[in-house]
Amino acid sequence: MNELILVLDNIRSTYNVGAVLRSAEGFGVKKVILSGCTPRYDDQNLLPHLREKQNHALHKTALGAEKLLEIYTSDDIISDLNRFKSEGFDILGLENNISDPRLISLCSPNLKSVLKDRAVLILGEETHGIDYTIYDIIGYFIEIPMRGKKESFNVSVAAGIALFALTNL
Repeated sequence: MNELILVLDNIRSTYNVGAVLRSAEGFGVKKVILSGCTPRYDDQNLLPHLREKQNHALHKTALGAEKLLEIYTSDDIISDLNRFKSEGFDILGLENNISDPRLISLCSPNLKSVLKDRAVLILGEETHGIDYTIYDIIGYFIEIPMRGKKESFNVSVAAGIALFALTNL
């Protein structure tokens, strides 16, 4: 995949956001879009002491990636996703435990032939996943096969797995 944009929608943990940013930078993600309640580095809407605390927490796991990536805050994620879709990007949602005909395994041998060379990958809230209001825009849901008894990975771990697989198609 030549161009990959990552959307973090309503990720609540600053530590998860920092870890995802570090992985995104490591895998050469072109842009990260933050939406919903996702914590932001140097968020000017926070009081100075809260901004400093949040910056420290993000930096603790991002280790500087928060300053190396192109990061954009979306006020209207649905419009932004529709714009990317009209520009020829595949819109992908990283989900598990859903029943949808658009679901494809990250390990599927058909994945490379199904996807375009440019994609937007959406990560949703840690417990409930991607907001249902975004589902109609998503072209494919990508699923990481689970072999153990647990039903999901931590969002930052899942992001790393998905980014590795997608950037090596």
